[in-house]
Amino acid sequence: MMGHFATGVTVITTMDRSGSPFGLTANAFTSLSLDPPLVLVCIDKGVQCYPYFEESGLFAVNLLSENQEELSRRFATKGIEKFSGIQWRRGKQGVALLDGAIGHIECRIVNRYDGGDHTIYVGEVAHSSASGDRPLIFFKGKYHRLREGNPGRSG
Repeated sequence: MMGHFATGVTVITTMDRSGSPFGLTANAFTSLSLDPPLVLVCIDKGVQCYPYFEESGLFAVNLLSENQEELSRRFATKGIEKFSGIQWRRGKQGVALLDGAIGHIECRIVNRYDGGDHTIYVGEVAHSSASGDRPLIFFKGKYHRLREGNPGRSG
């Protein structure tokens, strides 16, 4: 049933004590508050990079563009070097920002809550940027792109 809710696709990144980048694909992300600016991400306690979120106290949300399906699949794959051969840079907080993403949100973890097999992290936004590109969408277990033309009606 949860797959019937369309979401954007993100790669959440963090780092270890030495500054090495880690990340995973996630669609459990949302804006939480405008004042102060807060976002929420849910991280599976079983993923390899889970301890580094606690260690660094930082994360970045990379909002993927419609042309980054391969990148999303890469960061969802276990047992590979996810940053090898891809273009990225360090943000102002030192966390990896993926080139080509339509937006980046750099955060400092301010709260954490148990969410069963996930931890719910609340991040205070330290820096953010966005472009006008189109998002990658996930719906019913498949990647989708927004259609050109009629954006729908409001009201």
